[in-house]
Formats: sequence, structure tokens, C-alpha cells
Amino acid sequence: MSLFYLLIVAIVQGITEFLPVSSSGHLILLPLLLGTHDQGQAIDVAVHVGTLGAVILYFWRDVKVGLAGLPHLMTGRTDTPGSKLAFLLLIATIPVIVIGLILKVTGLSDAMRSPAVIGWTMLIFGLVLYWFDQKGAEVKGEKDWNIRDAIKLGLWQAVALIPGTSRSGITITGARAMGYTRADAAKISMLMSIPTIMASGILLGAEVVGDADWAMLKDAAIGAVFAFAAALLALTLMMRLLRSVSFTPYVIYRVILGVILLAISYS
Repeated sequence: MSLFYLLIVAIVQGITEFLPVSSSGHLILLPLLLGTHDQGQAIDVAVHVGTLGAVILYFWRDVKVGLAGLPHLMTGRTDTPGSKLAFLLLIATIPVIVIGLILKVTGLSDAMRSPAVIGWTMLIFGLVLYWFDQKGAEVKGEKDWNIRDAIKLGLWQAVALIPGTSRSGITITGARAMGYTRADAAKISMLMSIPTIMASGILLGAEVVGDADWAMLKDAAIGAVFAFAAALLALTLMMRLLRSVSFTPYVIYRVILGVILLAISYS
């Protein structure tokens, strides 16, 4: 794989992982647009690891609290802030793992990787995000997150297994529908990404570990570093912009890209 294409993959993954525009959709479209072969699962794992590092670093204070609560959670108690956070993140991750395994075993995950599917999901879920972002109340904060909302957001997150939906976009949509503020909806969504990306990375990594060689590992390391840098930059900018800007700019981008993809698919 050329260094240029590797950097493009890493930067695209890094920027789109946490913005509500679908990283998986862009990674599927990238080789089609550039006329190249798919980058392969090893590189997908690497760039996901890079973005995982970025979100852990950005939310390190919360991550540290959650990690400190794990021993307490293992005793069956959730009466500390850390154990409660760890428990809610675990609950919110279960649906995407279960449904993701079902889609992979049945082959449906590969069947949905088409420009037409991405076009429809870009368009439809972009408009759904706009509706709830504009109409949703702002009466809840991160401290109001509870087991009922964690289950609901876990189900919303599972919808993101359809390419083009956007994991961050659909979970932010769900949180805004429940009345969470924009900033707290985004923060909960980002924290939910940590165990989800870990689970995805473990699943994909188990499939490629036997095929790894030094050249692949070198490419993977480069991809991870650049994905980390791009993701950290995108995450920082989005969280700062949410203080004064809604999700409308992302919705406009989604609608435009969705319409273009549908036009190409059905022409």
C-alpha cells in the first residue's frame, strides 16, 4: 500500500470517527472513489486503535474514573461514580456486540456495504439528527444518565451497524431525543465509543493476526499514528464548536453526500 493512500485512509478515519458523518461509510467509499483496492482489515484495525487512543486521551479524566470503578463493579455494586459509569457503558455496548455478531455470521454486514445503502442512511439519519437536535429539549446532563437511557442508547448505537449511519451521529441523535444537552449528548456518545471500538478492534484483530507480516505491521503503525492525530483534532474542534454551533453543518454535509450517492447509484 502506498504511503499516500495509507495517510488518506488514516486521516479520513480519524476525522470521521467522532463527527456524526459515518467513518465506516467513508472508508467503504474511499477505494471506490480513488479506484483502488480496499485497504483491508489490518489497516482498519490500526486506524480504529488510533482513534481509540484519541478519545481515551481527550476524556482521560472520565476514563480514569471508570477504570477506578471496575473493581467495585466486579463486586456487584454500582454505588460509586466510577462503577456506575463503567456499568452504564457496559450495558450500552451489549446490543451492538450481539447484533454485530449476528450480522457478521449471517453475512448481512458485507451485503450492506454499497453506495446506495450509504446514500440512504446518510440522508435519512442526517435528517433525523437535524429534527431531534432542533426539537429536542435540553433538560438532562451527563449526571442524569441511567440504566434505562443506557439501554436505549445501546439500541440506537446498534443501528450504526448499517454503513453510513454513523455511530456518533445516531447515539447523539438518541441522546438529544431523550433531552440531553448537545455537549452532554456528544460526551456520552464519545464515552460509549471506547468499549465499542475496543470490541470491534478485538474482533477484527483476531481475524488478521495470523496474516500479519512486518510490512503490514509497519503500515498499521503509521496508520494508527495519523488516525490518532486526526481524531484528536476533530474531536477537540467538535466539542469546542458545540458551545456555539448546532449539528446542522454536519447534517448539511450528510444530505449533500447522500443525494450525490443516490444519484450515482440509480443513474
